[in-house]
Amino acid sequence: MGGRHVKPFLSVYGHVTVDQIMTVRKFPAVGTTEDVITATTTLGGTGTNIALTAARLGCPTALCAMVGNDFPQAYEDEIRASGMIMDDFRRLEGYDSSKAIVVNDPSLDQKVLFYAGPQGEADKTGVMLDSMASQSEHVHFCTGQPSYYMSIMERIQGASIAMDPAQETHRIWNADNFPKALAMADALFCNRIEGESLSRYVGVKDIFDADVGLVVCTYGAEGSVARIGDEKVRIPAVNADRVVDVTGAGDSYRAGYYAALYRGYDAPEALVVAAAVASFTVEKIGALTNTPTWDAALERAEPYFKEIS
Repeated sequence: MGGRHVKPFLSVYGHVTVDQIMTVRKFPAVGTTEDVITATTTLGGTGTNIALTAARLGCPTALCAMVGNDFPQAYEDEIRASGMIMDDFRRLEGYDSSKAIVVNDPSLDQKVLFYAGPQGEADKTGVMLDSMASQSEHVHFCTGQPSYYMSIMERIQGASIAMDPAQETHRIWNADNFPKALAMADALFCNRIEGESLSRYVGVKDIFDADVGLVVCTYGAEGSVARIGDEKVRIPAVNADRVVDVTGAGDSYRAGYYAALYRGYDAPEALVVAAAVASFTVEKIGALTNTPTWDAALERAEPYFKEIS
């Protein structure tokens, strides 16, 4: 249970969240009410989505995160059942766990309300979660307090560090703190909209010109583009059987990438596997409700390897 004595290939920092995912016929105007058509409560959060998907795909993964004592035990049991390394997973007294309300309209546009919980003010907790990252080959920093994450980065030696500010790009990262964090990183993950903001923070016209060895930018149904060293590679989108909910697709993409690296795939092929894993995620409501097996992800990815350009 929990893979306690296994050395992690990957350590993930990010929120562990209880997600309430709803659909509406249209978003309400100010002062009006719209009926919710469907409502689902699931385990979520960027940290959970990436780490749990990677662990389910067979990648030895540590989840480095804080939750409150209100965090449902059933969700913790679900995380542990994946074989997750839980040495740096902490329940803290005096905090409520992270929560998100995600609302989709029929076109799958989203609006989100988010409560960060202890991961959003980790400096105040006095808890330093760095034991697993210090042993990992890859460390992925997603949502959470920038100053805390930079203090962890300063303590890590020998690991490949990835920055992935995600939806917090536009709120708590800026032209002061992001360049400092990126200077300690080896890789950057973002989507197109995030990349526009991040490029301004580091003073470049194109996020692919950022001074970091790997930049991966996703474009939804248009696929993704990676700049690996000096080479730019276009990664095709992998077709899903149906698209029901895009929540967590980007997170599962990252998980698929690390799971493929763990199995010895090179970066371009690993990113195709990433797209394949994401294609399963969108087929059901919730970021963690349709994680494929490694064999299923690879089978869906293989026809697309030849399209890498």
